[in-house]
Amino acid sequence: MGIRRRARELALQFLYQYDAMTESSGESSCPEAELSLFWERSDTPVPEDMKEFSTVLILGACKNLTHIDDIIVRFSEHWRLSRMPKIDRNILRLSIYELIYLSSIPAAVTINEAVELGKRFGTEESGSFINGILDKIRIARDKGEL
Repeated sequence: MGIRRRARELALQFLYQYDAMTESSGESSCPEAELSLFWERSDTPVPEDMKEFSTVLILGACKNLTHIDDIIVRFSEHWRLSRMPKIDRNILRLSIYELIYLSSIPAAVTINEAVELGKRFGTEESGSFINGILDKIRIARDKGEL
């Protein structure tokens, strides 16, 4: 498995845990403090380049969460954010951050990686659900509508 794919999996794991924690407590803490604990408690050593890319994705998604969630709501027809499966919601957050803020990563790569995460960790419908939303966002981004 490639470094970036594994880094995305780690980022998804963190975002899922962070989402569950903030949802249950009703408070959002500093993601940097939680991230530090996340790395300390890792079962296996994480190579520095993998940790670095994961951290960029995690902090970027958390920092821009309101904007990213607004985009999700705008492009997910008939879905409230709170009703989406947590895995799908956080794969979208991670991927939208990549699509909007990390222009050096080709959109096709970002979307493919998101679909694979959805297939691996989500439900049977996650891959196509994620693909549909991200493709609409990619088209809007390419037209300058975001």
